[in-house]
Amino acid sequence: METLPDVQACQPEYPINLTRVGLTGVKKLVKVLREDEGRPIVLISNFEVFVDLPSDRKGANLSRNFEVIDEVLEEAVNEPVYVIEELCGEIARRVLSKHEYATRAEVKMKSEYIVERSSPVTRTAGQEVVDIFAEAVAKAGHVRKLVGAEVVGMTACPCAQEIMRDQVRKELLTLGLSQEEAFDFAAKLPVATHNQRGRGMISIQVCDRRCVSLDEIIKIIERSMSSRVFGLLKRPDEALVVQRAHNNPKFVEDCVRTMAQKLVEAFEDLPDDAVIVLKQVNEESIHQHNAFAERSATMGELRAELGTEDSASAREVPKR
Repeated sequence: METLPDVQACQPEYPINLTRVGLTGVKKLVKVLREDEGRPIVLISNFEVFVDLPSDRKGANLSRNFEVIDEVLEEAVNEPVYVIEELCGEIARRVLSKHEYATRAEVKMKSEYIVERSSPVTRTAGQEVVDIFAEAVAKAGHVRKLVGAEVVGMTACPCAQEIMRDQVRKELLTLGLSQEEAFDFAAKLPVATHNQRGRGMISIQVCDRRCVSLDEIIKIIERSMSSRVFGLLKRPDEALVVQRAHNNPKFVEDCVRTMAQKLVEAFEDLPDDAVIVLKQVNEESIHQHNAFAERSATMGELRAELGTEDSASAREVPKR
């Protein structure tokens, strides 16, 4: 059989290393099993898969590369999957082994995760969509993995609320209440303020086979805003959601700091070198702009700032 020329293996016109070469928009069905043997979760996932390319190669054989990556994905997703970051890690390891010229392989995965929810008063059943994602970078000897989620909630502005609360106190004084009664009454009311639809995001990056609970990440984000939001609410549910939000006003900065505190509390077993990214975007209702806050840090740095580093140091950090 005649051997066809391998143009990709030729010298490029300009000998420059490329950081990432690969494929995007690779859609696969991923079945995630539950450790409690409940019904598996089926995700329609979008993958991106890359390798680095040395300066002496013209291309990365993308026509054959697609076949290799498709084969690796098919084999990986047909095996039992319990956590999506481990799936990405396995794909990254195997992709790297297929490309002898590469020193680094990277895999990204994004999915929509359906979460079952009940409304707070009438317990009306519903489903909410949460964006989840995972990434993995494989190099010789180790794999660095990342997992995270982005969750929609709501916030109530503390600044506008305090202005409105002051007006309520003054109005109560004109009605004959004492100053103490006016302050006490105003403190108990869910005083009006403007609201925002908030988007909270947490990502956690760890080494090798250590895995992180996505469900716990989602809970932390939801509980770090003024209130959760729901797809279906009856009138008693709406009343309680509004009351909760206005009794728990938060700036965008408050949401990120609350995420940090709850994350340190929930993930006691994470090593100090785990890299944490916390973000919050609030879509303002009375402004044309959005409010944004972010914190990037290691788990050890967050523990030190929150005063929990002593208990954390007693735990042995797993070897890479």
